[in-house]
Amino acid sequence: MSETTEKLKLELSQLSTQERAEIASFLINSLDEDIDNDVEVAWDTELSKRLEDIHCGTAMSEPSNQVFSELREKYS
Repeated sequence: MSETTEKLKLELSQLSTQERAEIASFLINSLDEDIDNDVEVAWDTELSKRLEDIHCGTAMSEPSNQVFSELREKYS
């Protein structure tokens, strides 16, 4: 890595968790050159629906340890 990159990493590591999260979000978003607004709207709609299902008690769920166990079994 370049000297500039190493200096930035050192400086950024001194920031608070919230500040680092904001920088991380900015950097990730800066990589998305072609954002499809229709896809973004569709995801927002789906997430809102799922959150509403959770609040209403109609969401179907499984314990996380079961889900992770099944994933480990499937991909190991």
